[in-house]
Amino acid sequence: MILEDYTLTSLATIGALFVYFYCMIQVGRARFKYGVKPPSVDGPEEFQRINRVHQNMLEQLIMFFPALWLFAFAWGDLAAGILGAIFAIGRILYAQGYYKAPEKRSSGFAVSSLTTIVLILGALVGTVMALL
Repeated sequence: MILEDYTLTSLATIGALFVYFYCMIQVGRARFKYGVKPPSVDGPEEFQRINRVHQNMLEQLIMFFPALWLFAFAWGDLAAGILGAIFAIGRILYAQGYYKAPEKRSSGFAVSSLTTIVLILGALVGTVMALL
């Protein structure tokens, strides 16, 4: 079974989904708190920051998930699982920083973005090596 071979990668995937779900819940809470009715995304700066964290997480997941799994197929479950966990930690740092002030999001953005770059490049190298 594939999950037996990729349990850490699966856990990293689930972890990232939980971070995304948390961000989604935060938007709903902020809509209620600041009186921002759907589908509007205009509101106080505090609401806009919370909403932006959620949207940015979605944007990041589009690259992260395929890169994570392609990396796992090329380099193994342990390395992919570790990088996936680092990505999730980076997204949490990003969210917590951005919720406070936009300029405090940089370290979390750097951690998660660099992790995604490593995953993409690793997937590319692994794929090219498989072709050779």
